[in-house]
Amino acid sequence: MQPHRGVLILVLGILGLVVCVICGIIAWIFGNNDLEQMRAGRMDPTGEGLTVAGRICGIISVALAAMGVVVVILMAIFGALGGLIGVS
Repeated sequence: MQPHRGVLILVLGILGLVVCVICGIIAWIFGNNDLEQMRAGRMDPTGEGLTVAGRICGIISVALAAMGVVVVILMAIFGALGGLIGVS
């Protein structure tokens, strides 16, 4: 049985929230893979809680980054429209 990577996934998830969304993506992918391995009995299940928490942090970091991109795009669109109609 492989050892769990729950601590690594949790750290990556937290880093995804605080520092860089790439870490959040990695936490999400690693978390999914590790949970699948745990359910199949090929990985130590004692780190399941840490793995789930890290995966959730990764998902939240990706969602927040996506919302940020949408806000920036909307601001650019409305800024361009404001410039076209002469509103500042």
